[in-house]
Amino acid sequence: MPAMRFTRPSPSRRALLGALGLLALPAGAFAAPAADAGAWPRALSVPGGVARLPLGPAATRPEAFAGDVPLLVVGDAREWTAVVGIALAAAPGPAHITVRTPGGGTRQVPYRIAPKRYSEQHLKVSPRTVDLSPEDQARFERERAHQQVVMATFTEPDPAADASLRMQVPTPGRRSSSFGLRRVFNGQARNPHSGMDIAAPTGTPVVAPLPGRVIDTGDYFFNGQTVWLDHGAGLLTMVCHLSRIGVQVGDVLRTGQPLGAVGATGRATGPHLHWGVMLNRTMVDPALFLSD
Repeated sequence: MPAMRFTRPSPSRRALLGALGLLALPAGAFAAPAADAGAWPRALSVPGGVARLPLGPAATRPEAFAGDVPLLVVGDAREWTAVVGIALAAAPGPAHITVRTPGGGTRQVPYRIAPKRYSEQHLKVSPRTVDLSPEDQARFERERAHQQVVMATFTEPDPAADASLRMQVPTPGRRSSSFGLRRVFNGQARNPHSGMDIAAPTGTPVVAPLPGRVIDTGDYFFNGQTVWLDHGAGLLTMVCHLSRIGVQVGDVLRTGQPLGAVGATGRATGPHLHWGVMLNRTMVDPALFLSD
């Protein structure tokens, strides 16, 4: 690939491009290729989306936080960008992150969250389908506590890495359920759908969407057989309802390397893959990491 010349835009233009998610990152750690039409993930500053906030140049990678949760920061010394996952429950309006300055102080970087209305689906089902027995409720609460520890994983990115955050779809198939969809069972609202469902036959291979390390595997009440991957700096992915898990905690995978197979384990009505993407402990829309 021929060398690319990078010219840093003016601060005002840089802020505008960053707000629109069009600020191309120079080659370097966690930087998107210069040939991309935009940086990855694509910016969509809505509940369940991603904000890309320009932080300016600095000799070392800045530390940025949403509350007390550390954020993914990409780029290099010429331009750093904070990549912020926005919770589905976030209220539209002004928001901000905090950046630590070299002198030990802090500064705030503001942004706005635009409103987004997700679909709702109202269903009448047997009460046994939605009401857990005391035993199942106790199991779910134990598993939830464990998963919260997994989701808090934050590992420092490799300074020598040169990886795009554009992801590979972990399995082929029809995308059968939308991110953010809220189901209402017998008049009781459940949590919004926090991932992408991909319909595929049992046994279809499931692969790593990015290079990453396996940080958790298990067979959980709702999610069935599950694998969590750590891609660095609070960017995690999970795949659920697997029929088979082919990796162990500690395994390091490359993009496209098999890790299991599609199934219908856990609370699933048929074979499919539930794929989730987490940024700063917040589930975000996986479609923002895909080119199609």
